[in-house]
Amino acid sequence: MHAGDGQCCGGIDVHAHVVPENFPRYIGAAMPADWPSMAPAHACHRHVMISGKVYRTVSDACWSTARRLEDLPGMGLALQVISPMPELLSYWMPGPDAAQLLRYTNDCMAAMVQEGRGRIAALGAVPLQDIPLAIAELEYVVGTLGFAGVEIGSNINGVPVGAPQLDPFFEACEALDAAVFVHALRPAGMERLVGPANLQQVLGYPGDVGLAAASAITGNLMLRRPRLRMAFSHGGGTLASLLPRLQQGWEVFPALQESIHASPAEQARRLFYDTLVFDAATLRHLVGCFGAGQLMLGTDYPFNFHEHAPVRRVEAAGFDADTAAALVHRNAERFLGRGQSNETKETTP
Repeated sequence: MHAGDGQCCGGIDVHAHVVPENFPRYIGAAMPADWPSMAPAHACHRHVMISGKVYRTVSDACWSTARRLEDLPGMGLALQVISPMPELLSYWMPGPDAAQLLRYTNDCMAAMVQEGRGRIAALGAVPLQDIPLAIAELEYVVGTLGFAGVEIGSNINGVPVGAPQLDPFFEACEALDAAVFVHALRPAGMERLVGPANLQQVLGYPGDVGLAAASAITGNLMLRRPRLRMAFSHGGGTLASLLPRLQQGWEVFPALQESIHASPAEQARRLFYDTLVFDAATLRHLVGCFGAGQLMLGTDYPFNFHEHAPVRRVEAAGFDADTAAALVHRNAERFLGRGQSNETKETTP
């Protein structure tokens, strides 16, 4: 298979992360306590320092475009879509401080896109705790940097993505034709987990993503913004398990029918999801639940807990050739707004 530009039409990974090699000096009167910095670690690695503690130790694959390009062929990928490590979204900072940090991060990603020569694309970051500032940065990353859209957290300081107060931002995304990728962030329920901190990524993230996706449905977000392209990380988390209960509740409880203006199952098939579930049977279930047109490759590259062979994972699920091609690259092309007319985007189920 070949893309229109003559390049091999391999996989498109919509879920890969960036940490800048260095962080900028704070410009202002009082630097936030959680302003990030870098500290030396072992070979080819650095410690991301937040609030005086090691948040995560990362490799140079987080900022080296050359390293990424070397790794793509072995993963079966033609294009990698980068977005910031979610903790860098910094919703807990004052808006102007976060805007300063995120502008730097977005510009770093823009340089990586340039270095990638068509094999790297980007989703920017915006200070969503301040809607006007978020819209201004959205306009910058889409209009000036040429990014396909933005990454946002599954909650903004506890506010779910389906909450009505965020609607002006999604209205702007729709107007700018910007894709929105929702990633788990500081999940609820951590106090219920027994074990080491890594369980936040393993168990906490899917729960928060599932609730975020459910909030988009119960908040009628896609009904208000029918041209919005929104995707959820980690296969939509727990949504596929929650959806039958939500559908049945909508059919049984008049209050839910009054507040949710279309079938939850139908609304769920208007959203996109990545394939990052580490299991072929689960992947087949998600295609049955959400539709073959709504799943896209996701890896969480370059962190240790990532999918190393995303295309082979799809192949192992036993899909027909057309479904496999949809999951490997076609759905991501639609999500990113590549080569699709506005009419096609609006009528995609």
